[in-house]
Amino acid sequence: MRKVTLVSTTSEHVKHIAVPMTDKGLLSGIDYSDKAELLASYGAVSKADSSVQVPLSDRILLAVGAGTTLNYREFAAAASRSGKKKPSLSIDISLATEQEVMAAAEGCLLGLDTPSAYKKSEAALQEIELVVAESVLGLDITPALNLASRIIVAREIINRPANDLWPAKLAELAVAQSKGLPVTVEVWDEAKLEQERCGGILGVGQGSDRGPRMIKITYNGGGKHLGLVGKGITFDTGGLSLKPAEGMVGMKYDMAGAATVMAAIFAIAERKTAVTVTALLCVAENMPSGRATRPGDVLKMRNGKTVEVLNTDAEGRLVMADGLSILSEMKVDHIVDVATLTGAATIALGTRYAGIMGHGAAVGLVSAAAESSAELMWQMPLPQELRPLLDSDIADLANVKIGNRAGGMLIAGWFLSEFVAKDASWAHLDIAGPANNDGAPYGSVSKGASGVAIRTLVQLAADLARD
Repeated sequence: MRKVTLVSTTSEHVKHIAVPMTDKGLLSGIDYSDKAELLASYGAVSKADSSVQVPLSDRILLAVGAGTTLNYREFAAAASRSGKKKPSLSIDISLATEQEVMAAAEGCLLGLDTPSAYKKSEAALQEIELVVAESVLGLDITPALNLASRIIVAREIINRPANDLWPAKLAELAVAQSKGLPVTVEVWDEAKLEQERCGGILGVGQGSDRGPRMIKITYNGGGKHLGLVGKGITFDTGGLSLKPAEGMVGMKYDMAGAATVMAAIFAIAERKTAVTVTALLCVAENMPSGRATRPGDVLKMRNGKTVEVLNTDAEGRLVMADGLSILSEMKVDHIVDVATLTGAATIALGTRYAGIMGHGAAVGLVSAAAESSAELMWQMPLPQELRPLLDSDIADLANVKIGNRAGGMLIAGWFLSEFVAKDASWAHLDIAGPANNDGAPYGSVSKGASGVAIRTLVQLAADLARD
């Protein structure tokens, strides 16, 4: 992990990168990736480069006017990215509060390229100093750096190609990463899934030579009980309802929900947050073969409901159904599921917003946590008139309505609701849009997997611990 430290404004050796902020400058919500040239011109300066000086007159001072805010996480990320080819960097955030310094510390790590075992990084940056006011110099930024590190590890896992990541391999990674944390990890193989009546996961995974898994991670911190479910399709061909070639590109990212939930529970445990968390990672590879589920087959799910599978490419909701059923049986206080569930979410909300659906208190709690964490999420409805579209002639419900393209994200939410108790506090996060950034980096989001929703889930746990 790159070293991030706090130093005083009186440190004589520090060369500053100025905060490029005026009343008309970098306000919260502006795309900082467009400001890289400006940042570089004001001294993404290496401390080791004594030939470069940044005179005080050349610094752009922080000028915060009425109603003006600076997103320190996004700024620090953009500044780090602009100076990534230098071995060290100093960033002046001397007007930042303690909370803003913590956000900046996260940004210093999150803005840089995600490490890859398959490609050499061009980044040389190893040391970042945040120049802060004397009053916050003693602040412990370790929790912020640890959280950023968890997000980066999740990004690395999500970026892995499917030939290096399959259900059993993801389970191995979960066990390895749990070492030293106050958590327990159980891995359910095919035999255990059969015993536990997880017909959705088995039905999706039966077409692959690499069998499905349920990864159950438990953290007992006391207090409220939070249940998390993550969609973990390590590769999605669409099954026998085969995707077109271009539709399969990027389908390694279909396990982002599981990686998100895993990173979140480990971060919560690392902080020893006073909540209890049960995380279920529903993991399978959706492949076509002579054993694969066929369109028209009927699966029996964990809660006893039968599902007619009309489209095998609507598989995420099938594996999630079993996880939601288990948490409903456990009567946890709140349930949150995270999934790259529908392409329709991207049509509705674009590539930077996640959709929130559900019922009960969890929807508001997640929305508030997202706002506190500066993650973009938008609440969507579950219109009653859409539920009949999932009726089946031969089963309790169908997994899709063939030929219907309207409200796909909402219909998927309705399907999941069939596996959650009606009086439960439940929120469903469809992260299909923001889970992967295939464009240029922006703010604290690197190219590739984003790690979206991890901060929100960690903040949600902290909020529950205070209740």
